[in-house]
Amino acid sequence: MNKLFKGIVCAAVCGAAVLGAAACGGNDDNKTDNGHDEWTTYSVYAPDGAPALALAGLIADPTPVSPYKFETTIVKADVIRTCVTGESPKADFCVLPVNLAATLLGTGETYQMLGTVTNGNMYFLTTGDDPALTTENLSMLVGKTIGVVQLNNVPGLTLQAVLGGAGLSYTVMGNDNTVVADKVNLRAFADATTVAPNAGCDYYLCPEPAVSAKIKGTASAAKPFKLAGDLQQLHGGGYPQAVIVAKKSVIGTDAVKAMTDALEAGEEYLKTATAEDILAALQKGYAEGLAPSFNAQNLTSGVIANCSVHFTASKDCKDDVNAFLQELISVNDSFTKAVSDAFFYMG
Repeated sequence: MNKLFKGIVCAAVCGAAVLGAAACGGNDDNKTDNGHDEWTTYSVYAPDGAPALALAGLIADPTPVSPYKFETTIVKADVIRTCVTGESPKADFCVLPVNLAATLLGTGETYQMLGTVTNGNMYFLTTGDDPALTTENLSMLVGKTIGVVQLNNVPGLTLQAVLGGAGLSYTVMGNDNTVVADKVNLRAFADATTVAPNAGCDYYLCPEPAVSAKIKGTASAAKPFKLAGDLQQLHGGGYPQAVIVAKKSVIGTDAVKAMTDALEAGEEYLKTATAEDILAALQKGYAEGLAPSFNAQNLTSGVIANCSVHFTASKDCKDDVNAFLQELISVNDSFTKAVSDAFFYMG
């Protein structure tokens, strides 16, 4: 158990929870160690990767404030939608991509968004003398090619929105990889495994931890990869990548306050805990058979920082989320949906 994490959450909730001073513990031998006769357990789900990091501190200490206990399960990204759909959704709390949350839950009827938890983890790679990309030199991409991991998902659509906002025309390359001289050429890569210095592009847009692994893995190659900017900076400092939602039956309970305080404390946990401790925490949450994104070879303090874990409550990010959804819709109007005001928990 991380004492710093537990202390931060307990201090924050003890002053506000209806349970009063007993929320931080008691000495009655007839009660639990934390001073209550019973625990109330809530299920928490998250997709593997950067979004799961937001819950590492909570997994390390699943009972940060009694009488609440959080049981976290980390699943494959393509499975997360099943945790919040169906007649009786199994997730009390769930972290999922903002576009998916908007599409599935945007009416606010079954779940409400508590806030954003990650803010983008996409970075550019290049080789040789190609400069790092900034908002000032994007025009140099005209006539060049960018290999994009998840071109048809949030990363690729965000890049397209950035290019469009900069007044640059772009095209998605066909199977023949023909380059159009007066446009930015985007080439789809299914995942980062096929991204390599000799894969035929001038730049590559990849997620962490693959970016750091590619730089390290090609360090002794004839054309080593180097970091060449990040999508977050081009977008103005980040974008709402993943959000956390709570089931309507949970909204209004003190468990919501316990969760949001745990998320805020979890950011500090990631800064102070060792990579080994973080990996050990995540290991407790992985669904059976999952091959996790993070391991002892690729999880470093730099990778953690590049995953942009930061909790922002809905009341403080509502406008940003709505604006970002409109950006995605402007690129592909079938990709996601606008949401109702009821989607946002403003407590």
